[in-house]
Amino acid sequence: MIHELRIYTVHPGKMGALLARFRDHTTVLFEKHGISNVGYWLNSIGGRNDQLWYIVGFENLAQRDLAWASFVADPDWIEAKAASEADGPIVSLIENRIMTPTDFSPIR
Repeated sequence: MIHELRIYTVHPGKMGALLARFRDHTTVLFEKHGISNVGYWLNSIGGRNDQLWYIVGFENLAQRDLAWASFVADPDWIEAKAASEADGPIVSLIENRIMTPTDFSPIR
């Protein structure tokens, strides 16, 4: 199993819209396309307050590529994204990292 850490930096005043999109649409669509939801975080102390950090899981890189391609082409995702961005873009920057657990990691 591999994990992908994604960090979304949002435009000012758009965090609520991003969280609603994930809560109401994205997480369900992820599962539909084989993207396992591991966890979602906001900074409480230290760091930036304009970022959503989350981790998703995949069996391997090939499955990841297929899952993301399927997700971004899903008409339900296209509609949800467009509706959530009716007042302008939400995300200003996306960072991602593919992570592989160590042999001593409790999450594998």
